[in-house]
Amino acid sequence: MTQGSLTMGGWPVGDSGAIDEVDALAGDAFPIALRAAIRASGLSLDRIQYRLRARGLTISVTALSYWQSGRRRPERPESMSALKHLEEVLGVESGSLTALLGPPRPRGRAQRTPTAIPIDALWDNREQLAPLLSRMDLASDTSLTRISQHDRVEIAADRGEHSIRVRQVLRAEHDGADRWISVYDVARPGNPLPRIVPLQSCRLGRVAKDQAAGLIVSELLFDRALARGETVIMEYEVAMAGPPYPRGDDSFCRKFRLPVRDYVVEMRFDPSNLPAYCHQVNTPADDPDAATRRDLVVDSAGRTHAVVLGFGPGTFTVEWGWIP
Repeated sequence: MTQGSLTMGGWPVGDSGAIDEVDALAGDAFPIALRAAIRASGLSLDRIQYRLRARGLTISVTALSYWQSGRRRPERPESMSALKHLEEVLGVESGSLTALLGPPRPRGRAQRTPTAIPIDALWDNREQLAPLLSRMDLASDTSLTRISQHDRVEIAADRGEHSIRVRQVLRAEHDGADRWISVYDVARPGNPLPRIVPLQSCRLGRVAKDQAAGLIVSELLFDRALARGETVIMEYEVAMAGPPYPRGDDSFCRKFRLPVRDYVVEMRFDPSNLPAYCHQVNTPADDPDAATRRDLVVDSAGRTHAVVLGFGPGTFTVEWGWIP
């Protein structure tokens, strides 16, 4: 299961004006050389990722995008190893990009500036998602501060996904914010798409679907447009068809393109079929190598939860499974 609420934003890869601005701030030769090598190769970031994966390397498009923009750079051992292969994929002299890195930059939370990131940095199936988002009004998204979000995920006895109940507290930073955009990915194309059911302080607007890709994008309209500084508490449910309920990839992933002050996810498994393991994975968008993992204990009633404060941009994932 992959579920997130996101909208399009930021600059597109290849926007030279935005990149030049970043370079002026960063003063870093590495992203300039990397961008030049990527342009000369004629390869998209997706194709580069594919070729690296064929070499047994896992590196996200997000990381590649940040490397070429100068917002992040490879520093960890795994990233440095990937960079060597990247030089070969791009057809540049071995060590030519590595030599431009210089000494490591200071690390830590204080150095990160939370800004909205493009949606294509978070979704693997962005080519299918973009046409659906183009049918929505996305103007409100960056005007909404994510104060709090609470997800309740229920897994049925047949190991399928029963429902997700979402409660959000949002604050308008500008006059006129009037909707939230929900994006849901069934994780296994071919599974039926869910229904989006408004529960509190919202109603359903436009809905766009791609059954083949397993994607549904929905507008959740507030009862009225918010004035600057106003807050809204909204709830809605993602309801699956069943029983039997569709089984995804035994994970729940919430994607944040902007920071959230506090995020809580509650998991409830049917007590008659408890998973053998369950854990959370927190992955910051600007440094995928810094992902952290923590085991979660599922009690006898089938319940567990995870909490994170001041998280995002990035993805927060809960994964579980059964012993065959």
